[in-house]
Amino acid sequence: MSTVDWLWVLHPALAVVIVYPLIGMTIRLGVQTRSRRVDKAKLPPTTGRDHADLGSWLAVAVVGIVLVALTVVIATKGDPGSFQGGTSRALTLLLVLIGTFVSLVALWRVKAKAYRLSFALLTWAGILGLGAQPEVFRLSDNPFSAEFWTSHYWAGVAVVGLMLFSLGARPEILREPRLRRLHVSASVLAAVLFTLQGITGSRDLLTIPLSWQKPFLGACNWSEQRCPPPPQAPAP
Repeated sequence: MSTVDWLWVLHPALAVVIVYPLIGMTIRLGVQTRSRRVDKAKLPPTTGRDHADLGSWLAVAVVGIVLVALTVVIATKGDPGSFQGGTSRALTLLLVLIGTFVSLVALWRVKAKAYRLSFALLTWAGILGLGAQPEVFRLSDNPFSAEFWTSHYWAGVAVVGLMLFSLGARPEILREPRLRRLHVSASVLAAVLFTLQGITGSRDLLTIPLSWQKPFLGACNWSEQRCPPPPQAPAP
């Protein structure tokens, strides 16, 4: 495997090593928190705080690995010397990437409600802007097609939005029962989307060839699932 191939593996590796263990711990603590509040279960009083803290780390980790994935895809899609749009587009995308990361850090640190909402929207807008680039693979952009609903990209964008909502509205979720119920519904939806991400991500890994395989596979007819026969070896 070349350096480019290892970069393409970085996103799923971070998801398996960091994100999915955090999902399991966050869900477990969330169930315990609800049992302690609703069923009066005898659990440590720090359960809710631990759930909220781990949920915040999960949100940051999800946004982080999505930024890693988008950066790698855009930067390694073709030869850097022939990058579509040239240096000006590359600098623009770099500024969007930096701005998205700064917005995420600001969202983590600010306290005022208006600032949290603003930085959550800015972070999600940065993800959408980078994801809209032609180098980013999407099965379909048509919400009326089945491919749209099984797209790894669009499910990822949706789960990022849910994570940013939970991170940005954390103080209100702790105080207001209405938002707490909304948070529970959003968490259930996020769990379904994370499951879908695991399935579609594994599927897409099967379709990504190694860098040295791309010239040959580029000549294949994917609709008919046929590839040209390999060239004959010269006679000894």
